[in-house]
Amino acid sequence: MNLVFPHTFVPWFRSVAPYIHAYRGETFVVAVAGEMIAAGKLNPFVQDLAILHAMGIKIVLVHGFRPQVSEQLRAKGHPERFSHGLRVTDATALDAAQEAAGQLRFEIEAAFSQGLPNTPMANATVRVISGNFLTAQPVGVVDGVDFMHSGVVRKVDAPAIRRAIDTGTIVLLSPFGFSPTGEAFNLAMEHVATATAIALQADKLIFMTEVPGIREIFDDPESPIDTELTLADARRILGKLPAPTHPTDTAFYLQHCVKACEAGVERSHILPYSVDGALLMEVYTHDGIGTMVVDEKLESLREALADDVGGILKLIEPFEQDGTLVRRERHEIERDLANYTVIEHDGVIFGCAALYPYPEAHTAEMAALTVSPEVQGQGDGDRLLKRIEQRARALGLTSLFVLTTRTMHWFIKRGFQQVDPEWLPEGRKRKYNWDRRSVVLVKKLSS
Repeated sequence: MNLVFPHTFVPWFRSVAPYIHAYRGETFVVAVAGEMIAAGKLNPFVQDLAILHAMGIKIVLVHGFRPQVSEQLRAKGHPERFSHGLRVTDATALDAAQEAAGQLRFEIEAAFSQGLPNTPMANATVRVISGNFLTAQPVGVVDGVDFMHSGVVRKVDAPAIRRAIDTGTIVLLSPFGFSPTGEAFNLAMEHVATATAIALQADKLIFMTEVPGIREIFDDPESPIDTELTLADARRILGKLPAPTHPTDTAFYLQHCVKACEAGVERSHILPYSVDGALLMEVYTHDGIGTMVVDEKLESLREALADDVGGILKLIEPFEQDGTLVRRERHEIERDLANYTVIEHDGVIFGCAALYPYPEAHTAEMAALTVSPEVQGQGDGDRLLKRIEQRARALGLTSLFVLTTRTMHWFIKRGFQQVDPEWLPEGRKRKYNWDRRSVVLVKKLSS
């Protein structure tokens, strides 16, 4: 018998409450690779999606069917062709796609209809509808390749989808579209999901994929996953990569995340379907599980202005009083204002951090990293760290260091390593307070 202990369950449940409040009424477009369904992970994923639905999130689900179509073609003894990362859909492949889509829609609707006791679906009533919400046009001939019945999204009937999800219904989209003359086109799941998220101006676009996310060193399979990318960093990575041809290529899903964010979708995510509960972990925990691409402008993340001095002082004062931060006078903040980055919500400063370069040592100190207790646990500390790292890279620096007495584990989880205070640049070593005995942590910055 499994016991639920209040000392673990209650703090955990309280910790996810801010996300439950924040996302209620928001719109998520969730795209699942056909490989996830082929791997037998549909039922637990649907259960997690039903939990999001129960929490008041409006959901559009887009399914892929790449392996299912391939299986149909193999059964027919028909070869399959790909070019430019897209399937070349002849008449036989179109038939196979229609058969695969019908079967998958049946399986997905059946999964949402389950309601066995002692499962997450008990007492759940989830209605799913599909329809001809997508107008498509042919890809045509590209570099001499005739894509025949492969198409691209021409228009998404956003008002009709919005009416459906506003009534609490989940809209299920297959990667099919129809021309005004009634001709059917096979579409790429990634294109459908991105176009739908843009048309709805969704709050999130989420890809459940074969890949774990985008790695901090994207060409190193051992590098840790970068849990958050600014739109600028995502563009920078794409600029270094060849055009993707396979779903496991780094740029394959990332290009769609960038396109969505550029067109007004607040956040886009790349999650691994291989991790049980990845969707819930990404939505309802601080660190998440995959990679999120966010347009930092939406977070009011910016360099400090003269009018921010008072807000910075008010923010850091409680942390100075309890000894977490070294005390800073108003004139010091005014003098160093150009070093500060802040997060502002509705005219109030909720987070700040400062960058002090030591170019002769190719490093910089991050100081005064502070997030208001009112919004802690929502990722603002990570966003400030990312911005400070960006500013340091722009100066050509190769590492970032912090001095801390109480928060070393937070930094270690984010790639910092402890070093001896003797490591410090000469200019900073002279100001080191040996009585305070701050721990020195260093992080190498990837190029």
